[in-house]
Amino acid sequence: MKYFRFFLHQYLNKSLVIFLSFAIVTCLFAPTNAYVLPGPYILKLMTQNLGKAKSLLVSQTLVIHDDTPQKRGVELGETLRYVFPEMFRSDISSEHVHRIYVLSKGKAVTVIDGKVADESDNRYDQYKDILLFKPRKMLQDKLSLLGVDVTVSSLGRFQGKPAYVLGAQYPDETTPQVWLDKDTFRPFRWIMTRKTGESRENSIEVRYFEWQKVHHAWYPMRIEFFVAGILVREIHVQNIKVNPSFSKELFDIKHLKSLYPRVAPAEQKQENKEDLNEVQKAIEDFKKLYE
Repeated sequence: MKYFRFFLHQYLNKSLVIFLSFAIVTCLFAPTNAYVLPGPYILKLMTQNLGKAKSLLVSQTLVIHDDTPQKRGVELGETLRYVFPEMFRSDISSEHVHRIYVLSKGKAVTVIDGKVADESDNRYDQYKDILLFKPRKMLQDKLSLLGVDVTVSSLGRFQGKPAYVLGAQYPDETTPQVWLDKDTFRPFRWIMTRKTGESRENSIEVRYFEWQKVHHAWYPMRIEFFVAGILVREIHVQNIKVNPSFSKELFDIKHLKSLYPRVAPAEQKQENKEDLNEVQKAIEDFKKLYE
């Protein structure tokens, strides 16, 4: 009986060790998706951690890269005005080009060289959406319109950085998705596609770098745009002012349209040739005025 208890004790000890080892291994290699926070809650944490501000005035340099072998780019000074949560204005002024883009309460307009050229959102202007729209429900609705299914969330890793992925199950990158730093909940990557399953050649990827805190508000000091893995645009921020006052006329789309004529239909058709891709169109909008 004594020997039986001894062997039973040894057997139970070994079984316990095996069980604990199996449990630890299972926890280490279990699918991480089972422990991911819900997408709407992740967005709530993101909007909270970006800080509070009523308005922002941002001075920056926009660099548009050409697709020539020399990789020469056009550098333009740009001024941004944010009035949270749903008004935005961009002004690009130089000796050769003047562009105004205004988004106000769901409506948008673009004026290029003194003419109303477009009344819709350009995909290259959408990078500001995750910085502008607050609170969480407003941002969620905007992302949904742009194809990001916020109800889908997963854990991923990009360039060694752990992240929350909204809109896709990692490592799928074929659907619209936003990546947020797992620790700070600040966005650092946004993959935009026109529709689910679209090839990456027709997608724009925006990356947000060098987040800086200015008077309780966080803002990325560098933003990059990629198409098919090629850098096509860069934004470098020089200065940020928090809570400045702006005239309401700056965001009055009806007033803006009254100041400038519309582009003639034939001219608009010429600018929207089907054989030009998104990157070429963006370069054409600015560089054609240099020629």
